[in-house]
Amino acid sequence: MGAWTAAELKELDDAYEVKVAGRRADGSSRTLTTVWHVVVDGDLYLRSVKGTDGQWYKGVVRNFEGFLSWNSTTREVAFTLDASHDDAVDAAYVARYGNGAPSRSITSASARETTLRVDPR
Repeated sequence: MGAWTAAELKELDDAYEVKVAGRRADGSSRTLTTVWHVVVDGDLYLRSVKGTDGQWYKGVVRNFEGFLSWNSTTREVAFTLDASHDDAVDAAYVARYGNGAPSRSITSASARETTLRVDPR
């Protein structure tokens, strides 16, 4: 697996939202879905606000490969369940998106179960 460049991490950090999709068995992309994301300690993280019931999440965890799109860039990526930075990810979501109901949802126990680190392929 590769690593995000500093320029990519800055673009991702500056983007309000990204789109994500899992890879189908034939290698094609499932439908891209808009999600919230955060950059923590040089890594990109996503969560499903609907927990493990989120459709995009189900598509991604079928084989932990897929696509990430932001601005005019789309990259093939690998997804890894990674709870090692959950407290920092919570804080980053609140800092980025505020302390309202949406942030409380993305930092809930069910959403925390879906913390994914996203790495470029």
